[in-house]
Amino acid sequence: MKPMIRLADAQDTEALRALYAQYIDTDITFEMTLPSLAEYLRRVEDTRSEFPYLVCELDGRLIGYAYAHRIREREAYQWSAELSVYLDPALTSRGLGCLLYTTLIRLLKLQNIRTVYGGVTGSNLGSVRFHEKQGFSLLGCFHNIGYKNGRWLDVLWYEKQIAAYDEPLPFVRFERLDQAEVQAILDEANA
Repeated sequence: MKPMIRLADAQDTEALRALYAQYIDTDITFEMTLPSLAEYLRRVEDTRSEFPYLVCELDGRLIGYAYAHRIREREAYQWSAELSVYLDPALTSRGLGCLLYTTLIRLLKLQNIRTVYGGVTGSNLGSVRFHEKQGFSLLGCFHNIGYKNGRWLDVLWYEKQIAAYDEPLPFVRFERLDQAEVQAILDEANA
């Protein structure tokens, strides 16, 4: 069956959290403890008002998700966003991350975002290859920025320009976008 991309909703929280739980003991996330269901719901809701939060389903089962969030809080940063993507570990390297990122970036363009960023743990070679394949360029490395699983870890920072650096229109919160335009992008992703 073909994967389906759609917007996350509150009913997805338990499945999102369960997928994320598979990464807690790895170097992929720097979070050490799985957030409570209530905390995870708060995070999803906070993101959904401002940025897209996408899920990928296969045969009715949530198998991945991607979302954007502010990279910095100051007003002048409003045209930039950091991206995150998580997939069922058994289903990586099948183009699902690409489908999620491509759809997410198309939605971010509607919001007047110009540059997207990705932070990748240096030991996560799959994510390094993924970002490079998606056209991201390596910006630099935060050496030994985190300590987890008995070792110091680097974070590599990637960037990708997604729109021209002309005089920008203001950032548009996701909840204020034309829903017909949003749905058209989702329909194309699922075609």
